[in-house]
Amino acid sequence: MAANDLKGRSVLAIVSTYGVEQDELLVPVGHLRDNGATVDVAATADEPVRTLVGDKDPGKTVQPDTTLDEVEPSGYDLLLIPGGTLNADTLRQDGRAVAAVESFAMTERPVAAICHGLWTVVEAGAARGKMLTSYPSLRTDIRNAGGDWVDQPVVSDSSGGWTLITSRRPADLDDFLRETEKALVTAP
Repeated sequence: MAANDLKGRSVLAIVSTYGVEQDELLVPVGHLRDNGATVDVAATADEPVRTLVGDKDPGKTVQPDTTLDEVEPSGYDLLLIPGGTLNADTLRQDGRAVAAVESFAMTERPVAAICHGLWTVVEAGAARGKMLTSYPSLRTDIRNAGGDWVDQPVVSDSSGGWTLITSRRPADLDDFLRETEKALVTAP
């Protein structure tokens, strides 16, 4: 994709302040910004976001652009939910994060979630009827929530009027970004 192909498109990335998987946040945010999209990182609190590598090793610290309290999800074209076990567990218990997923699904705007980020999709009831992938340990959670889990690098499902892009892990980021770009270009 050439620089500025996503100009005029906006992405909301939601994270907790601790435990987001470094590459699942920084790689998509950097890539989308480099290609012209406006990306705002909204955290659960107004404090630096401490990323982790492999759910255990300290990663880079990121300053969020806004908080979940301050952001209005209706102003964005795509919702990005990175993983990291601790991050995802925090987000799925946060009503503001769950409401953001519900808002995107109800208004038929795309959601892109990777790894454990799918927990928030499950909590929002948005996995039902969708084919998706995730980190393998979420397989049973997704099936119990009415989703059709498959073991593939990326799945893009546009059934039900809205697009859900999912991937398993950082090694799948190239595929994840390709499908995320497609959905962002065609987003309503």
